[in-house]
Amino acid sequence: MSDPAWDLFQSLHAVMQAGSFSAAARARGLTQPTLGRHIEALETALGAPLFVRSPRGLTPTDLAQTLKPHLEEMAAAAACAVRDASGVADTKGGVVRLAASDIMGAEVLPPILAEFVKLHPDIQIELVLSNKTEDLSRRDADIAVRMMRPTQGSLVARKVGTTGVGFYATPDYIERRGMPTSIDDLEPNHLLIGFDRARPAIEALEGVNVGREITREIFNFRTDNDAAQIAAVRAGLGIGAIQHALGRRYGLVPVLANAFHFELEMWVAMPETLKGSRRMRLMFDHLVEGLSRFAAEGRR
Repeated sequence: MSDPAWDLFQSLHAVMQAGSFSAAARARGLTQPTLGRHIEALETALGAPLFVRSPRGLTPTDLAQTLKPHLEEMAAAAACAVRDASGVADTKGGVVRLAASDIMGAEVLPPILAEFVKLHPDIQIELVLSNKTEDLSRRDADIAVRMMRPTQGSLVARKVGTTGVGFYATPDYIERRGMPTSIDDLEPNHLLIGFDRARPAIEALEGVNVGREITREIFNFRTDNDAAQIAAVRAGLGIGAIQHALGRRYGLVPVLANAFHFELEMWVAMPETLKGSRRMRLMFDHLVEGLSRFAAEGRR
């Protein structure tokens, strides 16, 4: 038996991501019957089913789940090859794939990237947002903006500063509910906005001492999307933790500034192998400069 073609694995990866044959076919630009034949051919080659089909949809089998991390690595490598080829074919342009947290990608990076596009309109940008740490060594992204010191080897990394975080609320909320006088005054008398289940949020708060354990139960409004937390604070829903620079940008009121404060480091990192790429160096240097300015805005 010959090894299954990469094209078949691409179709499997698409189904695993999309959750259905029809959506996967659209994502790949194929007809649904063609994609179905790909999966059938792969199941025949592997000698086992990849999905259990039921009226409720597709459920990946243990075999498919075992293949999933390898499919992700293959897809990342293929996308990386396309980006690198685009840069070789177009010495002035090409693609740069950035990884950043939800809040950095939604609130901080857009104006910085807008400046970059004005300077380098031929360079295309892909932005992937996640609070998990993307693996630069396997090229999930070309450049990452991280809120902690990078630990992977063979990286070019630059610390651009720190961003301070504190409690904020809208002026309207403070007018309605009053200004808290202490940490103990928060929970019984105020509405708090915070995390639900995300480990990164919990780990970021582990070194913060507010006189009591910070758990999800103290929050009246819970979401693991940082951008949604900021939106909730800006809507006057309650008090939430926000970077100082963003709190000032949106006219929010500091709350218990002397009782609650912590800082996050900001780093820009990329694989050493990309140092010779013009577009990567341009983006790396631009991010360092732009985020350094943002860090200065966030000082108390």
